[in-house]
Parts: sequence; C-alpha cells; structure tokens
Amino acid sequence: MHEDLWQAVLGEIELTVSRGSFVTWFKNTHLVRHKDNVLVIGVPNVFIKQQLERKYNDLIVELLAKNGMHPERVEYKIHAGLVQAKKTDDEPMILGRQQTDQSARPAVNQPNTTVLTHSYRQGLNERYTFDTFVVGSGNELAYAACGAIAQNPGTKYNPLFLYGGVGIGKTHLIQAVGNAVLANNPSARIVYASTEQFVQEFVDALRFKKTTDFAKHYRSADVLIVDDMQFIAGKEKMQEEFFHTFNALHQANKQIIISSDKPPSEIPTLEERLRSRFAWGMQIDMQNPDFETRCAIIQTKAHMHDAVLPTPVVEYLANLVQSNIRELEGALNQLLAFCEMRGLAPDLQIATNLLGGTRSRPKHISAKQIIERTAKYFQVPMEDILGPKRDKDIVVPRQIAMYILRSELHLSFPKIARELGRKDHTTAIHSVEKIEKESSFDSTIKAAITEIKERLYA
Repeated sequence: MHEDLWQAVLGEIELTVSRGSFVTWFKNTHLVRHKDNVLVIGVPNVFIKQQLERKYNDLIVELLAKNGMHPERVEYKIHAGLVQAKKTDDEPMILGRQQTDQSARPAVNQPNTTVLTHSYRQGLNERYTFDTFVVGSGNELAYAACGAIAQNPGTKYNPLFLYGGVGIGKTHLIQAVGNAVLANNPSARIVYASTEQFVQEFVDALRFKKTTDFAKHYRSADVLIVDDMQFIAGKEKMQEEFFHTFNALHQANKQIIISSDKPPSEIPTLEERLRSRFAWGMQIDMQNPDFETRCAIIQTKAHMHDAVLPTPVVEYLANLVQSNIRELEGALNQLLAFCEMRGLAPDLQIATNLLGGTRSRPKHISAKQIIERTAKYFQVPMEDILGPKRDKDIVVPRQIAMYILRSELHLSFPKIARELGRKDHTTAIHSVEKIEKESSFDSTIKAAITEIKERLYA
C-alpha cells in the first residue's frame, strides 16, 4: 500500500519537475519502509541521495502530505534492492530495481545492447506498449504509422517525426515501437534517448575523448528513437553530430523515430539541412485527446490498478484535465491512493473534494512568491537576489524572476525594479528582453522558467 502511495507521489513529481530531472533523480527510487514516523526512500547511488536531500526534500514532504502521509522525517538511503553494474573505467550504470511485478518495472534491461557508460542513460520502459496505448481521433494516424514501422522498421515512414503538446502520449507511442520491434526480433538493437541525454553524452564524449565510442553507440542502432528534439535548438555542435548520425543510419536503412513539442519548421535555429531531412519521411501532428479518449484512458489506467471507477467519476476526471495525459494520470493516482489508504470506494464526492479545490480555482500569485520560488529553484538565498551581488549565479535567477513577474503578473518595469530592489527600471527592461530572447533557444533557461511556473501553480 505504501509503495502505491509513493507511485502516486512520483506521478505528481513528474508533473512538477522537468522530464530530464524526473528521469535522472526520481525514476529509480522506491519506498523502503515507513516505521516510527520515519519514511525511508531507497535510492540507487549517493549522487541521487544528495540531490533529493538538498534540492527536492521540501517538494517530497509537501506531496506526501498532500497524499495523506505526514512523517516526522524523510530519509534517503542507498538501497541494496537497487542494483548497479560497473564497467571498467566508466561510471556506474543504474539498471533499475529488481521486481517481480512486471507491470511496475521501470525499464527494460536489454541484453542485446552494448554496456552503457552513463548512469543517466535511459532504456525503454516496458510499460509503454501498443496494448496499453489508448487510440482516439487525435492520435490514430500516429498510432497506425508506428504500428507499420514496428512490423517493418526502416522500410517506410523513415524518419517518423511526431509532434504535439506536452503529455499527449508521444513518448509512450515511440517507445511502444521499440518494445514491439524487440518482441518481434530480440536481437534488434534499439537505442532510445532524450535529446537532453544525447547532448550530455556528446559533451562527455568530447571531455573524455570518447567521441568514437559515442558515435558507435548511436550509429550502430537498428532503430534510433530520440525524444524532445526541440531541445537541440541553438546547439550547433549537437546538430552537426546528429546530422552525421542521421545520415549514417538513414543510408543503412535503419529506422529513425523523433518526437518534439513542435514541428521542424517551428524549432528555432534548427539547421536547414536537418529540417529538410526530417521532412524526408512522415511528420504527424498529435492532437489533444477528446473527451471519449480521455474517459477510455482513465478506465484503462484504473484497470491497471485493479480499480473500477463509477461513470460519474470517470467523466469528472476527463473534464477536470483536458489536455495533458500525464496530469490526468496524476489526478487518477492521487484519487486511488487516497481511497486505498482510507479503505474507501472512489465516488464523485471524494473526487470533487480531493481534486476540485486546487485544480478548478485559479491561484493568485504574488510578486514575493515568484521571487521566492525562483530563488528556491536555483538554490540561492532570496536576499542575494534582492541584493547588490553581480555574480552570474545570482544575476541569471534575478533576471528570470523579472521575466516571470512581467509575463505572469504583467507588472510595469518600474514596479518590477522595485520588487527586486533595483533603482533603475532600465535594468528590468534589459533583463526581461534578454530572458525572452534566450528562452527561445536556450533549453536550460526555458526549462527553468517552465518548472518555476508549474511549481507556482501546483
């Protein structure tokens, strides 16, 4: 029961932090025990332990309380149940916790792939299959194309480029292709990576002079699946490397599958040679799920938890969250965990009381809250942001705070300057314009702004 609660908390964390942060710091954690009012979270290594303690503990405590658990203390311990494997001269690779429940295992450990050399390198999630994907009017074309590719990878729709909003099932669908190809051909070499991971590994390859190993890993794939391609914007070296990887695979008739939150034509500073190659195959716009599809998704997810929801509850949830499937699943997980802990059967009144208050009412945000949340995100004292320091690790958070004050509260520049302790409002003008420009091509700044906003309205 407690592990189900932790999964519900993880579902909400996934909505709160960036996708890269969730995969890196939270995905391979689990609840070890809850005894004597102390909650122990198992983590794979000391790096994750330190990050959860220093940066994410307050968020975890907050979401535990939101789900009905109020431990006096939360501890993070490196747990033997989280297996690690080492390769000589390389960093440890997190393999994932060994579990008997196949549906809950976080990642596929593929014996046919080469030994991974990065602790943050991801494998396919075996829960992402065609069988668990709910097809509706907004995604049926993408589903059909992915099904055709899974049967004959590299022969049609190459590359396949899926794009659409956050949380509508792109990652599920592209990983389902990889899992289906492996089911049909266990010797196939599937390489799945987020663009963030691709970039980080390329930087490490340059740093440690292992560019040959990097190229071999990606260019020897039978199917290359790359998620969140929009984050390659503005990275010239990364685009050049991906261009050569793309050419090598395409000329060898190997399948390439890409997802993004926007079409190639709208990715800023994307090189024209890449944009044209992405158009060689098939580009599909995945739309938000309609009401009937959202109802089907809720019923499917509830069935996976061995739960049956009354029709009014299903329809309430489907109307509550209308665009983001991950957020929809998070609401469902919160409801099921709440009812399970109290031995209750889910009904409309419980769902309304639990979810209605915080989600249906717009949240008023103050200037102070924006500055506090920005300081907390960057782990800098609020007084430093408001003070005279000009260090880069202070200036950038200060500028981002000014940008959010402008974009969210629509404050005047003199008012923004006063809120940040500045005398000259031209500083605010410069800061807002600078962040507005940089957020269009710098994925780090864009992710920081998005995450801060999400936490403000959580």
